[in-house]
Amino acid sequence: MTAARTAAALSTRSAWHEVPRFQVRRFAAIAMAEAPELAEEILREIQREYPHLPVVLDDSGEPMALVGIRRAIEVFVQHLEHSEGRPTVPPGVFQDFGRGEGLNGRSLDSLQAIYRMGVRLAWRRFADIGQRVEIPPPAMYELVDAGYEYLDGLVDQSVRGYAEAAARQAGERLRLQRRLMELLLAEHHRGDPSEALTERAARIGWPLPAKVAVGVLLRPAREAMAPAVGQGVLLDMEYEQPRMVVPEPDAAGRSELMHRALAGWSGAIGPPVPLTEAAKSLRWAEAAVRLMERDLLPSGEVLYCTEHTEALVLLQPEELIDDLALRCLAPLTHCGPTHGRRLAETLLAWLETRGGAPEVAARLGVHPQTVRYRLRQIRELWGDEIDDPDRRFELELVLRAQRLRGELGGIRGRRGR
Repeated sequence: MTAARTAAALSTRSAWHEVPRFQVRRFAAIAMAEAPELAEEILREIQREYPHLPVVLDDSGEPMALVGIRRAIEVFVQHLEHSEGRPTVPPGVFQDFGRGEGLNGRSLDSLQAIYRMGVRLAWRRFADIGQRVEIPPPAMYELVDAGYEYLDGLVDQSVRGYAEAAARQAGERLRLQRRLMELLLAEHHRGDPSEALTERAARIGWPLPAKVAVGVLLRPAREAMAPAVGQGVLLDMEYEQPRMVVPEPDAAGRSELMHRALAGWSGAIGPPVPLTEAAKSLRWAEAAVRLMERDLLPSGEVLYCTEHTEALVLLQPEELIDDLALRCLAPLTHCGPTHGRRLAETLLAWLETRGGAPEVAARLGVHPQTVRYRLRQIRELWGDEIDDPDRRFELELVLRAQRLRGELGGIRGRRGR
């Protein structure tokens, strides 16, 4: 055998395995006999250090903590006697401990401190038994390492239970939150929904706001993580287009917080409305998203409906606007597409400015003489109707809608709305 292999063999040699079997059996028999007393001692010390720790009884009326401690000691001792691999942590009890911490809203810090205390007390008792049966010190030192390795297994069980409890609580909160959002966003309510809203909001600790704005989001990717909108914002990711309810949308700093939280997302947030009228805000947000999907509103970010009122009002009732356009713009039918579009652009600029040829020309970026020629044609096509206030209003309405759709050219210097 080479020197390296010899060193490796020495380094992996177990001092505990070299203890004569009769001594190991004596140690295990005494430790097993004293396990109930040791468990009670550990529990008393835990209760002294942590007097507010709840005592949970099993079906037989015995403290579950005592059962768990005793069982953990017995499993560890059995492992020492048989020396077969790593000790298997007893399932169930320690997982329940972690689950209880999670369900009661506590962290695992105190539970891990309790486990370490238990290992120290157990080690004292085992050291005393080791002296009684004359176990060599190297073997006892190895026993300490095994004890802390065993402790890691207990902690793992508790962490698993804690994670299960956290997942269960999160799932329950999402279920209750979804029920609240369903009630909030319902189009029609039977009677006054205030009492039901108050009850459902209280179950998730959501303070009822005076006003809300409802958002509809477009996923940047199919598996996109939910945006970190914060506790106060209700978010439902189960929809193909996720929905959210923003409380007090006009509150100071709310807009900036939402902007940061929704970076990388696109969609629309409806106008602020009273709480019981949230469905109205949802309708506008959905309408805005449909226009975004048709490239009629800016995409790539979350926009606010209140900043795009003109587009939402004029582009929503398409059939009505189209019918009105057919009637109002009938005089342009025989002008040809290019010339008809130029006359329409000139007419809209004139209606918006209420100015003369120079003002309209500046708006369109053409020569005033060109505008004068077009305006004469417009008056010939529409006659006296062009002076009727109602007809001018209808013309401006349909022409603005066509410009929003991209059917008319832009206006020089015109600021977006």
